[in-house]
Amino acid sequence: MRSSAHVADLQGTWVGKILSPAVLVVSIIISWVANSAVSIRFGDRISNSDEGFRTSVFGLGSFWRSEAAFGCLDGVVRTCAGYAGGSRPPNPEYRSLGDHAECQIEYDPRIISFRQLLDVFWSSHDSRQVFGQGPDVGNQYRSIIFTNGTEESRFATLSKEREQTRSRNSVVTTQIQPLGTFYPAEPEHQKFELKRNPFLLQLIGNLAEEELERSSLATKLNGYAAELCPGRMQKQIDAKINDIIRKGWPILKEI
Repeated sequence: MRSSAHVADLQGTWVGKILSPAVLVVSIIISWVANSAVSIRFGDRISNSDEGFRTSVFGLGSFWRSEAAFGCLDGVVRTCAGYAGGSRPPNPEYRSLGDHAECQIEYDPRIISFRQLLDVFWSSHDSRQVFGQGPDVGNQYRSIIFTNGTEESRFATLSKEREQTRSRNSVVTTQIQPLGTFYPAEPEHQKFELKRNPFLLQLIGNLAEEELERSSLATKLNGYAAELCPGRMQKQIDAKINDIIRKGWPILKEI
């Protein structure tokens, strides 16, 4: 597993180096930018087209960490911190979110299923805690699954029943309700864990905010920065970063 000291060592290798605006940067699709550099798509099994992708929304505490918890999964295309499930205010913001607060996951169902996302949901928080997670207390931190249609509702209900059998001495408090409007959170809340690590941001070319929010690579690195990647992905990213440093090429193009 990667340690904080390991990341610090990697950061020290590139301290003080400034990336040229003309270098290769990572994006969700191949495209030409104004300076004629090529943006290279994250090299995973996800197709270039958004056709066939689905979205799911979960609430499991702080949306900063919730977004990171799903980012490293194979088949997850993008994640987005945001607000849903509340009745007030009608246009929520971080400083005035009322009873909203959740995380949206965009995924390829040919690679990962809704039921697999549910497994990650249950394993990533304490569903028995009432209106909060750990030190974060409030209705906006509640455990909740939003569903799109009757099939997802059935899967969610069955998974909650299974979770309850594992918690015989306490009640699973998770709510299940149809998804209404999802409001993306402000830019400063997107890829929050990744933004706390300037070294990783520099490795992918210091993407503009809009690119960062849409990048599959940034989505995975957000989970990596929070140390929430599965072991295989963790080692894969570690090896790629070490290879970049060894070769003296300070741009992470793919994993």
